[in-house]
Amino acid sequence: MKNYHLSRHSSFYAVGLSYKKADASIRGKFSLDVPKIDAVTLDAKAQGVDGLLVISTCNRTEMYGFAQHPFQLIKILCEHTKGTIEEFQEVAYVHKNHDAISHLFKVGTGLDSQILGDFEIISQIKQSFYRAKKLEMSNPFLERLCNSVIQASKRIKNETEISSGATSVAFASVRYILDHIPEIAHKNILLFGTGKIGRNTCENLIKHTGNEHITLINRTKEKAEKIGGKFQLTVKDFGDLQSEIRKTDVLVVATGAQLPTVSKALIHNKKPLWILDLSIPKNVSDDVLDLQNVTMVHLDQLSKITDETLEKRKKYVPKAQQIIAEIQSEFVAWLETRKFAPVIKALKNKLKTIKEEELDFQSKKLNDFNEKQADLVSDRIIQKITKQFANHLKNDAVDTEESLQLIQQVFQLEIDTK
Repeated sequence: MKNYHLSRHSSFYAVGLSYKKADASIRGKFSLDVPKIDAVTLDAKAQGVDGLLVISTCNRTEMYGFAQHPFQLIKILCEHTKGTIEEFQEVAYVHKNHDAISHLFKVGTGLDSQILGDFEIISQIKQSFYRAKKLEMSNPFLERLCNSVIQASKRIKNETEISSGATSVAFASVRYILDHIPEIAHKNILLFGTGKIGRNTCENLIKHTGNEHITLINRTKEKAEKIGGKFQLTVKDFGDLQSEIRKTDVLVVATGAQLPTVSKALIHNKKPLWILDLSIPKNVSDDVLDLQNVTMVHLDQLSKITDETLEKRKKYVPKAQQIIAEIQSEFVAWLETRKFAPVIKALKNKLKTIKEEELDFQSKKLNDFNEKQADLVSDRIIQKITKQFANHLKNDAVDTEESLQLIQQVFQLEIDTK
């Protein structure tokens, strides 16, 4: 795979951290919003990284790219986030070449999600590739890889029931509310933030609680009004946040802020208050726990809620893995073909040069020489010879690198590195 790029020392790496080893506070330090993703990508471009895909969600931050060493990517990430290299290395994983490809397939098909079969990540991969392309940091390898992962994700959705049943962080938060808060239909609920999880939670709250006392607040009121109108909710100004918290029984925080937006200073409730923080980094300060009447639950605790739905989903993992193996092997076959395509092309050109010299010689030597027929027969022979070489190189039992070198030496080929 290293020959795919101009630098023979460049390998394909996946570096990142996820919910598996990094808790919410560490993930928060390494989370990236869209402007930061662009800054990371442009920095990598300036440092000679050839192709980069950056993914940052509430569960993971990952970089996929070609580099001479994975530390090159880790250093760039740490320079653009609040986390240190030491903190990253404690919880990080690094995958190289085929392992990095396998990891992206696992992530993109929901097999590595905090809640098995959660396909939210695939839209993140699509957006990440779009940003890479926009900043001229994509290449045919990344494009084909992302398309293959998207294809695998679609097939798993269509051919298995791994994403069946209502299981997501948004649903888990509503399950928590239903299980822990009595008479929820009559309680006041305040939703602060209109991120994707917030919107989904809102929809689930309406569907499962039958509550008509839901208020929505967002920094940008237009966004809140758009969702509020869709679900017929009360929408209040951002300036009313403190007074609305005072009235509410349940506060759901789902903003995309990089720093806590809700702290002890905002809360003056005399009655019990449940707070659900569905944000990464955390948007509710830990100091709210100093208040006796406050119960706080974070997204990570909610994600641990397992039920029969998840048990059912596990049955479909082998089928999903089979689909991934099939599409991944097609991708690897394409990759191998790309590796030897320049050599086959150079071989074809060399044989054509030999053919033209020979036809030119024979046409001068023989009076009744039929150049048209000789040209046709020669081209067919060249086609068959190059096909034999291509089939040989595709054979799994063959050392492709050794064979490529031998073909280049025997035919004294000049390879077009472009």
